[in-house]
Amino acid sequence: MDTSPAASFPVRRVTASGAEDTRDMLAVEEPLEIRLVSGEGSARSNKPVSVTMRTPGHDEELAVGFLFTEGIVTGSDEVLSVQAGADPQGNSVVVELDPKAAPALQGLERNFYTTSSCGVCGKASVDAVRVKSRYNAGDSQLKVASAMLNELQGKLRGHQKVFDVTGGLHASALFDSAGNLVMVREDVGRHNALDKLIGAALLQKKIPLSNHVLLLSGRISFELVQKASMAGIPLVAAIGAPSSLAVTLAEDGGMTLVGFLRENRYTVYCGQQRVVG
Repeated sequence: MDTSPAASFPVRRVTASGAEDTRDMLAVEEPLEIRLVSGEGSARSNKPVSVTMRTPGHDEELAVGFLFTEGIVTGSDEVLSVQAGADPQGNSVVVELDPKAAPALQGLERNFYTTSSCGVCGKASVDAVRVKSRYNAGDSQLKVASAMLNELQGKLRGHQKVFDVTGGLHASALFDSAGNLVMVREDVGRHNALDKLIGAALLQKKIPLSNHVLLLSGRISFELVQKASMAGIPLVAAIGAPSSLAVTLAEDGGMTLVGFLRENRYTVYCGQQRVVG
């Protein structure tokens, strides 16, 4: 069973000076089935709850992070075990819950809505997809220096190992209030990269992340702010732009949203009080 995040493919590379037959490294994309064992006694069941296309690696974190950010489980205390590679292809993860846990499977309706429609369109759609977080990011006393924000992109690039090889992965990175890198996760799907990151924090019992900064390698969508809110993250920064609903959700949750982050500039869309200098 090959769980490598990158694979070599034969290609023909064409430039102004001619053509060359060579090989190129591509990011691996494979399905992952997430199965949930829950219930008590004779009502205990083992059933699939989601299939997502992901880059192999940190599958246990992805499964737990997905269940948490979708509001299906509320904390690590509900999780008894996580087993990856339950099928011969290694594309399945089984998450077993405490018999007394009551998973909120209505969260799957939100996931179906967002993946089966053309994005989340308009304020009228928000109630159908929004999940209420246990944590209020607006209560966070986090303050960060402007100069520290300017350093984050360079720190992330130094740890995007699979991106350096393939150029085809998204990354989510967690920093502490002083700008020290805590962890990085990569995936072909930006949502998966963040679920892996939050899943790792949940399994390490670090949730809520009320004194941390999240950096995204691409744009900021509504769903990514939603997931950050579920983990209590007060400040989300990204190399790209936010959507209008991402800003609206961040404002409603008392979060700080920073876009177009570069070495010497950025744009603060809401929560300016957390950025000092």
